[in-house]
Amino acid sequence: MNKIKGIAASAGIAIARAFILEHPDYAVSRKQADDVQSELAKLDDALAKSRVELEAIKARTLAELGEKKAEIFESHLLILSDPELIDPVKDKIRSESVNAEYALDETAAQFIRMFENMKSAYLQERAADMRDVTKRILKHLLGLQYVSPSEIDEEVIVIAEDLTPSDTAGLNRKFVKGFTTNIGGRTSHSAIMARSLEIPAVVGTKSVLSSVQSGELVIVDGMEGDVIIHPTEEVIAEYTAKQQAYAKQMEEWKQLRTEPTVSKDGIHVELAANIGTPNDVAGVLDNGGEAVGLYRTEFLYMGRDKLPSENVQYNAYKTVLEQMEGKPVVVRTLDIGGDKELPYLDLPKEMNPFLGFRAIRLCLDRQDIFRIQLRALLRASVHGNLRIMFPMIATLAEFRAAKAVLLEEKDKLAAEGIAVAHDIQIGIMVEIPSTAVLADVFAKEVDFFSIGTNDLIQYTMAADRMNEQVSYLYQPYNPAILRLVKMVIDAAHREGKWVGMCGEMAGDAVAIPILLGLGLDEFSMSASSILPARSQISKLSRADMERLAEQALQLGTAEEVTQLVQSLQ
Repeated sequence: MNKIKGIAASAGIAIARAFILEHPDYAVSRKQADDVQSELAKLDDALAKSRVELEAIKARTLAELGEKKAEIFESHLLILSDPELIDPVKDKIRSESVNAEYALDETAAQFIRMFENMKSAYLQERAADMRDVTKRILKHLLGLQYVSPSEIDEEVIVIAEDLTPSDTAGLNRKFVKGFTTNIGGRTSHSAIMARSLEIPAVVGTKSVLSSVQSGELVIVDGMEGDVIIHPTEEVIAEYTAKQQAYAKQMEEWKQLRTEPTVSKDGIHVELAANIGTPNDVAGVLDNGGEAVGLYRTEFLYMGRDKLPSENVQYNAYKTVLEQMEGKPVVVRTLDIGGDKELPYLDLPKEMNPFLGFRAIRLCLDRQDIFRIQLRALLRASVHGNLRIMFPMIATLAEFRAAKAVLLEEKDKLAAEGIAVAHDIQIGIMVEIPSTAVLADVFAKEVDFFSIGTNDLIQYTMAADRMNEQVSYLYQPYNPAILRLVKMVIDAAHREGKWVGMCGEMAGDAVAIPILLGLGLDEFSMSASSILPARSQISKLSRADMERLAEQALQLGTAEEVTQLVQSLQ
């Protein structure tokens, strides 16, 4: 038995066999084929295996995610059986007596270059399809044992160096019972998605990938940050009991599902949830969420080979708004950049992507993308209580420019006779210190603020939240952060505007008493954190927490603030 310590990223206990996720090396070399017929047969076999895989994936995607998502795999199946690709590969094997994988790689590369040089955007997008299909066939030709996260069909714990946002978005909650990674922190996107999916996760272990063999039994303790490899029967029994105790605690919290969130002295605050896909709404409602405080729309753009159409986006937004039945839904416009990439956009590589061409900066530059999203949102607005939020706003000019584009699209839809809600609130994320400092000016023009503490902390402390070497500087309780939060809340309240928080700090048991005392109106967190937070707030007096917050603002370190809050218990 081996126990590895990491960072507790998503609560719960998972016990299952290890699934090692490593992206394989598809590199091929030219080899002389002594038996051409054998190479042709090998190619046919790889094509047949790829077809079986794609048919299964297409069927499952159709059942779980709908027709639009399944269309991707239909196009892959067409490529797989296209004689214009397959015949030249076979001709190359025969004429040059080369190995099948080399013939495929060379032929596909020609098609990919040809597609990439086409003027038609549709044909350019076929290059990504060709790459995916080629990798699938090569996997079988090279004998690589790779299964993507979306193809997992048995109960496992995923073990990886890290999980990309696309990897995490593709996890099937039915089978992936938990995951653990070598790198990452509580605010890495894989950790955030784990909380949205409500699966236990431990990140930042440094060595779990090299310590586990595929198929070994693993326990992930997402509350203590422990990963136990090859546990004894006694340890399995101990953690099974912990698993059952946690489930029992969850059932007790669920008694609060239909209760309002009210402090001990009768002050109501709103507990909302952060979501990534329409499928997450069920978790919001099951956990008694009073709103969606952050809908991360970038996941609509990930895991696909081209930009989502206006109708694809409209249907996703409409679904969320309808399912929330009139409860507020704050939708963040496209926030790509930093560690969230879209390969098909071919954006330039940057030295400091978190400080670079991302979020609203990208959208104002690529208004063709931005306007389609805004049209889809505006069309969907009649189906519920929509609020639109712009991310990464650094200057008032950026907000005004983004709002102007939104209003232009609203006018165009009205001219087309398409209904749009009249009372859509327009707000911004406060995640850049310059915006927090100018909150009094912004508050005169925005309808609301939502404080994105994950980025606000890293920008204020000048410490990359993905870098473990400086992770000690990710300090949500640092008085500098608390003072910025107070500045934003006070500025908004003076103008009669409300303030939410959609960073991970909003669901943090140490931060909640201080945030309540600072006057935060809406706390948006992972759905699984809502009921514990509601239970905690019901035991706190806002008046007492105001005094606590005043004390915290006068302290010098995050550690002193933590000790102050813990002294309440």
